[in-house]
Amino acid sequence: MEIGEIISDALHYPFGHVKALVIYMVLSFLVFLIASFTLGGATLAEAGGASIGLIGIIGLLLIIVIGLLMDGFALDIIKLGIERSDEEPQLDIVSQIINGIKYLITAIIYFIIPIVVMALLSAVNNTLGVIVGVILFIVFAFAFLMGECRLAKTDSLGYALNIGEAIKDITRIGVVKILAVLIIVAIVVLILNWISSLLGTGIIGSIVSAIIAAYIMFFTSRASGLLYSDIA
Repeated sequence: MEIGEIISDALHYPFGHVKALVIYMVLSFLVFLIASFTLGGATLAEAGGASIGLIGIIGLLLIIVIGLLMDGFALDIIKLGIERSDEEPQLDIVSQIINGIKYLITAIIYFIIPIVVMALLSAVNNTLGVIVGVILFIVFAFAFLMGECRLAKTDSLGYALNIGEAIKDITRIGVVKILAVLIIVAIVVLILNWISSLLGTGIIGSIVSAIIAAYIMFFTSRASGLLYSDIA
């Protein structure tokens, strides 16, 4: 697909799938609600001299599980983009949590490498470590985007963690094309976040901000999938 087609499709995609957008917003709200309840409960428990460990652990576990579910949901949107399908992503709790775990592992593996290399080189020469580290972070950030799409496409952790092939995917799509799409996506996200920041923290402002946040996730995930569809 051409760059303009990718951006145009990704911008319009959320408007045609309001149900899925609402589902994602509800999940986001649950995370906020649980975090607020956990913090409030912990404060009350501490004031009363009770143990706050159980409240914190339960709250944290629920937030992690819902977060993994949301990551899996986003991967399904990427997959539909790779397939160039206009279908609506469906909530599949077990599958999406499992894929969310795979996504987390993929992110850790891709970004631990430049961190380790930078730390080792910095121990020898700090300037060299920073320069090489920044370059590696950029390369592996691009590779992670490909790895994320590879995971969405196949649900296979092994396929996603084939870093060599992920880097080759960058050249198959084209560095210039990937960079152009990422820059345009970043500009759109910055504009939307700026609009969100103007709305304040009132009830209406919070609701609109939540809608914008969900829209951004749909937009960026759809754009990633469509970008990868060139080689899928």
